[in-house]
Amino acid sequence: MKMEPVLGPEIALRRPSQGWSKPGPYAVALTIGAIFWLLACYGDTAQSIVAIWEHSETFAHGYLIVPISVWMIWSRRHELVDLELRPNFLALPVLAVVGFGWLLGYLAGAGVVQQYAMVLMIPLLVWTILGTKVVQMLAFPLFFLLFAVPFGEFLIPPMMDYTADFTIFALRLTGLPVYREGNFFMVPSGTWSVVEACSGVRYLIASLTLGCLYAYLTYRSLARRAVFIAFSVIVPIVANWLRAYMIVMIGHLSGMKYAVGVDHLIYGWIFFGVVMLILFWVGSFWREDIYPVAAANAKAITRRAEPSLGAIAAATIAAAMIVAVWPVAASRMTGADSKPQPVLRPPMQTGGWRPVAERLTDWTPHFLNPLSRVNQTYATDLTRVGLYIAYYRDQWQGAKLITSINTLVPSTDHRWGNIGEIGRNETFNDGKVSLIEAQLRGASKKLLVWRWYWVDGQYTANPYWAKLLQAKSQLSGHGDDGAVVIVYTEFEAEREPAASRLHDFVNAMLPAITTSLNNAR
Repeated sequence: MKMEPVLGPEIALRRPSQGWSKPGPYAVALTIGAIFWLLACYGDTAQSIVAIWEHSETFAHGYLIVPISVWMIWSRRHELVDLELRPNFLALPVLAVVGFGWLLGYLAGAGVVQQYAMVLMIPLLVWTILGTKVVQMLAFPLFFLLFAVPFGEFLIPPMMDYTADFTIFALRLTGLPVYREGNFFMVPSGTWSVVEACSGVRYLIASLTLGCLYAYLTYRSLARRAVFIAFSVIVPIVANWLRAYMIVMIGHLSGMKYAVGVDHLIYGWIFFGVVMLILFWVGSFWREDIYPVAAANAKAITRRAEPSLGAIAAATIAAAMIVAVWPVAASRMTGADSKPQPVLRPPMQTGGWRPVAERLTDWTPHFLNPLSRVNQTYATDLTRVGLYIAYYRDQWQGAKLITSINTLVPSTDHRWGNIGEIGRNETFNDGKVSLIEAQLRGASKKLLVWRWYWVDGQYTANPYWAKLLQAKSQLSGHGDDGAVVIVYTEFEAEREPAASRLHDFVNAMLPAITTSLNNAR
């Protein structure tokens, strides 16, 4: 037997293809048409994915996902013509459930949910029109499209913390004294901070994408694929830790001459490239793509009777109707007469806390394009507390309450830094409120900050629960009104006096804050 390389991991030795019968090309054409229909119906969702590719270096690889998937499908075209084409109407309920998931994501303003739902509809359309055997053969190329969805930013804060932990541990192990405040730390030669670019999320996403593709093309056994993908996750995380440590050491040993500017990022990408090359080189020792599939598995596929063109057309029409119904439902649910501009008034003097004209600090939370906001300082005796409320209604991509862009301190702010955050539950006269506590570090002062969301008349600190409340409010016809409530005060070395001050303020002012929000709604 002549030994030849095999292109795909599941390609078997088989008889030459005899081609599709008459319905085959029509079925493929209808499937491609259905996918374009999907993209037309969900054009805003598709454009939101491309917009993130364009503006975020972390997800710029998304431009390559679709061509790679198309190439993998094209490379298996000779096997596809041997498969039985049989529309599967059982896929239609699944398509409807995913479409409803898109609707919930739309109502909740959860862009990533909409994006995943739209992309997931593509393999479901293939399953519906071409059948189970086709979608099984093309499972990886079709589901590889999910890597086109920009996802993973929620990993940035914990990965920043882990990177800072390892870097400081390694520096102290080296013998350098280190003083740390959150993700800011100081060594004898200078001051460093672990920012978003240092988290390693870019490396992790790129490595996972390449690792899955390499594992599929190089191995056949699920065990080997799983092991290699696991290493594709572990290796970039550890490599990023080592990269951060080495950059600090290069800066320290060079007297802060090297690895402190643009070369900081250049060293990081060069190091990551070398690590990935080593990972692929080691993985190549166990590759399985250079051997043909065992003859026992290389059986010719017996063609069964092809379905009628009518069945294929019926499946396509049913799928197209299910695809189209959800954007129509979304437009009708949110396209009613627009509500008037909300008027959010500062809470009045309560419990001895009176509004004062002087600002507590020059810091302002970074929440984009609210329809109304309050930024007021309150005082009682010798203590002062700041109150910030940003109110949103008729939310859209550039003006949403809950998004990764809205934050206490953006990464581009060089005056303030977020030292760390923690979830807390505080009990007030109006009941228990869950909130997020953060400590901010400025040039001359520190702030203790509490924040939580108000959605559908409820307070919560959980952004995912807030999204569900927003979807529930939309479904019940009450709109998508929501707000973030932030209180803050100065503190020195000890947290407790500042926390007690915030507690007293919220305890006294929470009923007035709730009244202001309800009146605006």
